[in-house]
Parts: sequence; structure tokens; C-alpha cells
Amino acid sequence: MRAGVFGASGFAGAELLRLAAGHPSLDVVLATADTQAGGALGDLYPSLAGEYPDLELVRADAAAADGLDVVFLAMPHGAAQDLVPALLGRVGLVVDLSADFRLKDPSLYPRWYGAEHRHPELLERAAFGIPELFRNDLCGANLVAAAGCYVTAAALALAPLVRLGLVDREGVVVDAASGVSGAGRSLKASTHFNAVEENFSAYGLLDHRHTPEIEQATGARVIFTPHLAPMNRGILATCYARPAVSNPDPLCALADFYASETFVRVAERPPSTKDTLGSNSAHITARHDRRTGWVLSLCAIDNLAKGAAGQAIQCANAALGLPEATGLPVAGVYP
Repeated sequence: MRAGVFGASGFAGAELLRLAAGHPSLDVVLATADTQAGGALGDLYPSLAGEYPDLELVRADAAAADGLDVVFLAMPHGAAQDLVPALLGRVGLVVDLSADFRLKDPSLYPRWYGAEHRHPELLERAAFGIPELFRNDLCGANLVAAAGCYVTAAALALAPLVRLGLVDREGVVVDAASGVSGAGRSLKASTHFNAVEENFSAYGLLDHRHTPEIEQATGARVIFTPHLAPMNRGILATCYARPAVSNPDPLCALADFYASETFVRVAERPPSTKDTLGSNSAHITARHDRRTGWVLSLCAIDNLAKGAAGQAIQCANAALGLPEATGLPVAGVYP
């Protein structure tokens, strides 16, 4: 299948290209990057030069994607809203990694993203991309909005417990820490080495834009606090909820829910971001603390893999009728 990557110069775009290189059915023939147009991909990312020795970065143009089987959009929030309508009908499948088509309620965009959505008629059409939770919506879809990295970790930890009625939908707390690559490739004062190294900080208090997406994916009302951790990749989400039944067993419930899932590992051992590095896997554990009454559920993922590029390819596999695990690593990189 002939594929294109829009936004190939960013970290998520580079990860898409890395994973696509090991995918037996994807042949990347188009890579766009407006800021790097005219240059060779291998010059920007030497790690990809061996697999893509002749791939040149070009400016984003929907017409250049005519006839492609699948196009991945790894562009900043807002950039895909006008591009997606131009691509639909030209390509078989569009998978957007931004938040532009994730929220089903268009009224949420002005509040959380600061602007009206320019194509609200497409929001219901977009399949929300966490296969383990929304697989039925992906089959045969031609537009997929892959979930964000924080949202993926929180939803995998919480959504089954909410669906099964084991925890209350109100008063849920999500604390999550991300590696610096989640902030993107462009340098900011807050992501400079001297700001991040030997530091651990919270941000987006009470108003982080992924909050409504977490609520949409989990079915719970949450207070979400993200943190920046001094590491390159990874997310660890620690989620707290009140039980809705007496003496729940959240670990057993999650193990049963994900028993047939290739990329979700539920275990007694607390998850670690290092264990998921470079893989499309999610590691989860959970507890019920009878002393305080809280249910605790944790999930670790690689924010660029299961939280972005890997999930996008998993969604594409599902939409295109391929086995979901095609071309995606289950094992992490260690050390």
C-alpha cells in the first residue's frame, strides 16, 4: 500500500517513518515538511537514511497525495482542519495524529483550543483511534483521529473500570508525566535542556486541552494534571477513582478486559516507561486500597509509539483490514 506522511520533520512524523520501514504492507512514497522542503529526509534524520535513501521532503499539498492508500498527518493542532477535507476522496484513508478531529462536540474547540472548528460536519465521521476501546468504529473508516498520548494512557487505565461499573464517573483524578519529546521538535524555553534536566514540573493546571478528550474516552469527569519529566520518551499515568461497588478487584477486571489484546499487558508489577520504550505496548496495573477506599490504576506507554505513531499505524491496520499488530513492535528497547 502506498503511503504518505504529512509533517515528516517532527518527532511523531519521524517515528511514523521508522515504524513504517518495518511494515510489510506500507511503502512510503511521500513525506512533507514545509520547514525542511527540498532537503533529503536522511539529512534531517540520519537514523532513517538507510531505509529512505532517496526520499525528499516536499511542501504539504493535497494533490500530491492523489491515489495513495493511506496518509498520516503528524502536523500541529489546527493544521489538519483544512487539509483533511481536501484529502478525503483523493486517498483511501486519512489518519490524523492531531486533536483536530478527536472531539465529537464542536463546542469544545473554542473553549479548549481557542478557536471554532472550521469543519464540524466531519467530527462525527472521524473514528476515534484507540483500537482496544473503539475497535468497531475503525473497521472500514476513511478518517481516523488517533488519540493523544496522555489520553491513551489514561483511557486504557480507566475506561474498562468505568464501563464495567466498578468506579464512579465523578471525581476521577489523572496525574500523568511525559517525556520531553511530547512537546514536539521545536525548541521552547520550557523544554530547553537546562530547564528540563534534573527537574520535574507540573503544567496546564485545570485547563490542559486534553482534558475533554480524556473525559470523552473514559466516560468520566476528571481533573487532569500533566507533568514534564526529564526523559526523552514515555508517559506514566496514575489514575485515582472512587469505587462504585463493594470490594472491587480492578486488577482482575483489567486483566480479563484486555486478555486478548496484543499490545496491553496487565500485571501485578507496577509499570515503567522504560519497559515500553520503542514499543506499541501499554503496561497496566491496578489496586483497590481498602484503607482509603480509592481505586488506583496505572498505565505506562511510549508517547511517540503507542501514544502517537504506533497507535496511528495500528488504527490504519484495523481500518484497512490488516492484522492490527502488522509492523508494530510488542517488545520494548532495553536498556
